Amino acid sequence: MKNNNTYNGYKNHNTWNIALWISNDHGLYNLAVEFMENFKGQAPYKKFIEFLGLEDEKTPDNAKFIDRSLSYRELNNFMRDLI
Repeated sequence: MKNNNTYNGYKNHNTWNIALWISNDHGLYNLAVEFMENFKGQAPYKKFIEFLGLEDEKTPDNAKFIDRSLSYRELNNFMRDLI
């Protein structure tokens, strides 16, 4: 049996939690979609968080928006998939 070390398809709980909050918070989701419609760079997730001024903030579930444990590759792909 293959060992699956992911959390709901993401690298870890915090990465999943942030994607979940962006997806399910109506205002945050709309901001993310609008941001991505205009974004032209390589790493949209961090730029989006900086744009909102959330670098030192956490989700209501206590996941930091910027943290070494996050999979930025997965969050960048998540952001790109919004549009």
